[in-house]
Amino acid sequence: MTIVPVAGLPIVAAALAFLVAAIVGNWLWALDFIHVAGGGLWTGIDLFVGLVIGPIIGRMSVPARVEFSMRFMPKMVLIMPTLVVLTLASGLQLARNLGNLAVPYPNHWWLVASLIVVGVMAVIALGLLEPANLAVLFELKKPRPNGLLIAKLMRRFIYTAGITGLMQIAILITMTRIATW
Repeated sequence: MTIVPVAGLPIVAAALAFLVAAIVGNWLWALDFIHVAGGGLWTGIDLFVGLVIGPIIGRMSVPARVEFSMRFMPKMVLIMPTLVVLTLASGLQLARNLGNLAVPYPNHWWLVASLIVVGVMAVIALGLLEPANLAVLFELKKPRPNGLLIAKLMRRFIYTAGITGLMQIAILITMTRIATW
């Protein structure tokens, strides 16, 4: 088992290259596409993992959780940080280009609310989810993985993904409000 699935690295590189090209080229359509697609995938994965996969894993035996984690977690090492970077960078660039960072009161508070929620989600995703994911993977590489520790870390991962998924609903509300000024 590998920590990072090397076969996925070219896909991540291509996505990040597309983001850089969209920012450098100031391609609003591409920035909008990256932001909407990245945000939709981030939201969908968080909700699916937290609300669907989580309860299923919670009812599995420890060996089954270990087996699932060995297949699932390496992919998440690449997918989630990439989606976070794509969504946040393209969204910030869009807001800057469209003048949304300087909107007047009362709509300014909707933007501030979205930035706060997205900032908290980014900290959770990169500061809690990714370390838990990596800890599971490093534990799985040991000759005798601690199944109870893996279960505890997976529980943290799943609950945190569920929380960020619910926060995504708040983002959907604020983003649709901002988009309909």
